[in-house]
Amino acid sequence: MTMINDELFGKLEYKNNFWRGKTTITMFDLEKEILLSVDAHESANFSNVQREAFLNFIQDMKDIINEVEKQVYDYYSENYEEYRDMLGNESEADKIAPKIDSILDLKRLVKPTELIVRRVRKNGMRRLGLLCEVSWDIENGLGIKIEDEIVEEVGYQDIVL
Repeated sequence: MTMINDELFGKLEYKNNFWRGKTTITMFDLEKEILLSVDAHESANFSNVQREAFLNFIQDMKDIINEVEKQVYDYYSENYEEYRDMLGNESEADKIAPKIDSILDLKRLVKPTELIVRRVRKNGMRRLGLLCEVSWDIENGLGIKIEDEIVEEVGYQDIVL
């Protein structure tokens, strides 16, 4: 078991092609410790772009997470009726995919679980993925793709895996 204590990422353990540790984010007015995964070889040779991506996220977390929350709300608002229809039973649907009126109503439906600092591609973009468990889709969860501190896409987790 390979472990390091990185000056930026903190204590990390190498598992399944990722360096894994913990970080804390605030989403839907709740502070939560989540898994931090840094995509890198066992040599732990993290790129400057990966370090910048994480540092910028930490420094701009409030603004980035505000945009994440808005886009998750929009995504949910566009899709929740489809999930309700699949469930059929209205009382079940009210628990799993209820009608909501505000972003903060997502607090009980969306739980952030992991922040992934992706490897750099040829385009040189700073890439992060935020994974969440959601009440309405336990199997696929929710993924938020963040590139150069811009929320690019919200969808199934596989968009960031």
